Amino acid sequence: MHTWELSVQVDQQEGEETMKFKIRVKGDLHVGGLMLKLVEKIKAPQNWSDHALWWEQKNCWLLKNHWTLDKYGVQADADLRFTPQHKPLCLQLPNMKTIKLTITFSSVVFKAVEEICKALNIRRSEELSLLRPPDDPKKKKKKDKGKGQAEDDIIDMDTISGVGDYLANLCTCILIVAIMFLFYISSSRHLKINVLDRWLDSSRSLMEQGVQENDKLLLRFKYHCFFDLNPKYDAVRITQLYEQARWAILLEEIECTEEEMLMFASLQYHICKLTMSTKPVDLSDEPEIDEVEALSAIFHDSSTQPYLFVPSVLCRPKRLLRTFKEYWFVFRDTSISYYKNKESANGEPIEQLHLRGCEVVPDVNVTEKKFGIKLLLPVADGMNEVYIRCDHETQYAKWKAACILASKGKTMAYSSYNTEVKNIQSFLQMKSLAPPPGQAAPDVESMEMNAECFVSPRYAKRYKNKQLSTRILEAHHNISQLTLMEAKLRFIQAWQSLPEFGIKYYIVRFKGCKKDEILGISYNRLIRIDMSTRLPLTTWRFSNMKQWNVNWEIRQVTIEFDQNVSVAFSCQSCDCRVVHEYIGGYIFLSTRSKDQNETLDEELFRKLTGGQE
Repeated sequence: MHTWELSVQVDQQEGEETMKFKIRVKGDLHVGGLMLKLVEKIKAPQNWSDHALWWEQKNCWLLKNHWTLDKYGVQADADLRFTPQHKPLCLQLPNMKTIKLTITFSSVVFKAVEEICKALNIRRSEELSLLRPPDDPKKKKKKDKGKGQAEDDIIDMDTISGVGDYLANLCTCILIVAIMFLFYISSSRHLKINVLDRWLDSSRSLMEQGVQENDKLLLRFKYHCFFDLNPKYDAVRITQLYEQARWAILLEEIECTEEEMLMFASLQYHICKLTMSTKPVDLSDEPEIDEVEALSAIFHDSSTQPYLFVPSVLCRPKRLLRTFKEYWFVFRDTSISYYKNKESANGEPIEQLHLRGCEVVPDVNVTEKKFGIKLLLPVADGMNEVYIRCDHETQYAKWKAACILASKGKTMAYSSYNTEVKNIQSFLQMKSLAPPPGQAAPDVESMEMNAECFVSPRYAKRYKNKQLSTRILEAHHNISQLTLMEAKLRFIQAWQSLPEFGIKYYIVRFKGCKKDEILGISYNRLIRIDMSTRLPLTTWRFSNMKQWNVNWEIRQVTIEFDQNVSVAFSCQSCDCRVVHEYIGGYIFLSTRSKDQNETLDEELFRKLTGGQE
């Protein structure tokens, strides 16, 4: 058989020069045999077990040692590189700290993130991913000048023991607000459009996506569906999740009201105080959080199901116009019936709203005594919106708790109903800016606080520092007894309760339409939004999805739902791979169960999110 010379570059240990060798080979030589020939020719006393062959021109690893050069298509013009699979990578964590960690560059990003999370003691690695940092023009001009300083700011995790404890106790107070303006981009109604999505492809390796050793990437929670958060095991995960939520609030990546901003500020202030105290984090006293609720010891007779009834107001929005009208509402089992008045409640209702599978969104302003609930009700071609307004906090807490349980197919007889009501009431109390009864107003003069550090630029401009400090300290009274982990969890839960939580927005063109529209992707639904009014037109839930696919030639995503509903669109502001991976990723996360072990089903994840060329 014909032989030829193959050129191979050999990367040695850090600080040593690379070497180049010519190896005479045949097409039927397998990759493992080539590496053996290469090591024999190098004759260097070094462990080469971590090295593998990288083909620069084809941008791929030759990892299947039993494959021949012919099967890979390697010919005489190929330049191969014999290089370590494990290389150092700089990672910026959600708390904006940068660490250096050695990870596998030949594994797909999904596995690399799993490896990173294991090193950092972060559970549920499937919720995170890697993305490229935004371009910084200043770094290009001062690339060499700032290199030394940048190295000093990087924490080498390979030299630190007790990584998890270190990260869990790391002080993360904000010192400079000015950097927020570098990233802040204003937009109509703060609806952020992802013009350039920098997430790496989860089904390809780092090297295949142009990442080299010592490059900097961002580690972030990509999928906003946080499973089994438990302070006993998730100190690092909760801390980093809190940090990502905090920056999302401060950089106005998600909209919140002034009342909500002050609540978030008070929690940050409280967390900052506890973090800077000399007392170390002790998780032994933290209650274990179990998402699978225990069965009640008291069983309820189905014939005596509790129900709620109340005069309230209801609105079905039509475009920009919202008209409210008062009705008599009755909540029984998992549905709401409403009548013209109390006297007609014994007859047929005007309409019955079935809440199983619905989305429950709060519309609350405690200061203004506004207690509303927005229900997104599943219908054949998407979801209908219904608004319900309650008269006071207690009524709102009971109705919202009932709606949340009904959306899961559970009634008010379920064991967790009263707990849910209390949690909602507690959350409302936290949002209240008035101190609890019996507590004096805070003495601002005796306390030092850089209040601008805890709110976004938009709200920092509205008040002087003393005024802002007063309002933050007033709100702080309501949460001053929380432990550090409780406060972080409260912050995360409040973040999750915001109407636009976890929604990514992309510009798309639906098939058959001549104008661009906005597609919102959440953890459980897709939202079609009008570009000019920013109002939702149609909502499709993932639970009603039958199948989806991508035509990679014309870059078009097609999705089929129940009852013969089908939509197709092309992505204008991102690659269709991004939308495809988000949909597949969220469906993968919905399959998780506590009955399963901690091992991830990588094959299922790749089946749902991969598929591109």
